[in-house]
Amino acid sequence: MALTALLSVSDKTGILEFAQGLHALGCKLLSTGGTAKLLADNGLPVTEVAEHTGFPEMMDGRVKTLHPKIHGGLLARGDLPEHVAALAEHGITRIDILAVNLYPFEATVAKPGCTLEDAIENIDIGGPAMVRSAAKNWKDVSVLTDAAQYAEVLAELKAGGKTSDATRFKLSVAAFNRIAQYDAAISNYLSSVQADGSRSEYPGQMNSCFVKVQDLRYGENSHQSAALYRDLFPAPGSLVTGKQLQGKELSYNNIADADAAWECVKSFSAPACVIVKHANPCGVAVAASPAEAYAKAFKTDPTSAFGGIIAFNRPVDGAAAEAVSKQFVEVLMAPAFTPEALAVFKSKVNVRLLQIELPPGGATPWLQGRNAGDSKRVGSGLLLQSADNHFLKPEDLKVVTSLQPSAQQLDDLMFAWTVAQYVKSNAIVFCGGGMTLGVGAGQMSRVDSTKIAAIKASNAGLSLQGSVVASDAFFPFRDGLDVLADAGASCVIQPGGSMRDEEVIAAANERGIAMVFTGVRHFRH
Repeated sequence: MALTALLSVSDKTGILEFAQGLHALGCKLLSTGGTAKLLADNGLPVTEVAEHTGFPEMMDGRVKTLHPKIHGGLLARGDLPEHVAALAEHGITRIDILAVNLYPFEATVAKPGCTLEDAIENIDIGGPAMVRSAAKNWKDVSVLTDAAQYAEVLAELKAGGKTSDATRFKLSVAAFNRIAQYDAAISNYLSSVQADGSRSEYPGQMNSCFVKVQDLRYGENSHQSAALYRDLFPAPGSLVTGKQLQGKELSYNNIADADAAWECVKSFSAPACVIVKHANPCGVAVAASPAEAYAKAFKTDPTSAFGGIIAFNRPVDGAAAEAVSKQFVEVLMAPAFTPEALAVFKSKVNVRLLQIELPPGGATPWLQGRNAGDSKRVGSGLLLQSADNHFLKPEDLKVVTSLQPSAQQLDDLMFAWTVAQYVKSNAIVFCGGGMTLGVGAGQMSRVDSTKIAAIKASNAGLSLQGSVVASDAFFPFRDGLDVLADAGASCVIQPGGSMRDEEVIAAANERGIAMVFTGVRHFRH
């Protein structure tokens, strides 16, 4: 008996070729509206759903497939005699293949100026109903919800006249996933708007959909299980879009640290290298070449760099690879690796090499490939916030001391401020000449972070004379400023906003230090 296929798609990509392939195999074609017209215009014999059901489309197409002849044909189980008898009694034809993609709700609400009416009219009703019916009856029906599935189904039909149980079940799972994604998008949108069309930044119900990339060996510790998931549509240039070229499987901690390194290195336009250890940059530098940037970054803290995560924003060449290969590195990331670089690491089979394309440029390259929002799990709840994507421009700086920073100091201040954004609070970063000199991170006291940063520089044999310092939040007292002045710093960048700003400014003038305020802080918890 010939198979019957119902094709009803909003996105027509690949549907004509799929229908032609089905017709060549002797399948009977049912279709609706624009899809039926497309098939008929290309010479395919197709029966309109309205003709099939004997019931016309109505209400501007809102009602067309919601009919027993459609859902009976999709839901009838071939292994139950009573279902087969019901089909015969009511003249219902079994539908063996369903290809449906839904009204473009997500694309509609993403458009600037989308109205509530626009959104409502792009909520598909008949499509999801058919998909759910077909997916529930997966043992008898192949349900396709993505054009990427057409080729596999055609190939199986050509080879054996039917699809396998495994394929139908896989298609069913994909179909239910698609419906879940679709309903989540509708819920997120509608629970963020009022009847007058005004919209809140955060919906009344937050529904998130992520796709599993891989299971991980374990979580932060060996007694914890873990897996990596990605957004449905990951941003270009994000970590999850990368390709692992060699090395052991990435661990939970590898991925967390790699993300911190990659997000930081993407922030620089000049060739840059970032070395991360335990979620904090322990060395960052910009230079004329990747090899030089690495050498400068490594100098900041050679001890912590051991077993670190290293990221470049330029292709790694042979020179950079030779330099990096002399230390123990867990993960090395870059937009590309030259053949010479790959040859260097070929014998180091445990080194994980990740190739990640940089995001596209444009007017705001620092925002490309970044998340729009951040989330953090708390006990039985979730904290949501917009991502810290603030980009500081030199004209935003406010000089608050009698001493003005020089042009070179301003360059170093901007560099230091960028690094501080990726250091755990309380963050203090000494820099000079396009490289970090000392990093103090994650302390309960800002003055302790300042002391630790100075100690780290001393341990690495780096002078802080004439250095600049970035503080991710304001100095609550002058004691932190006195510590960095004693260490040799000449210029400070900080948000300002403390009740004791005047005290800290007076201390800077007293110590002969230039200070600029940003008006923005960068806590990273």
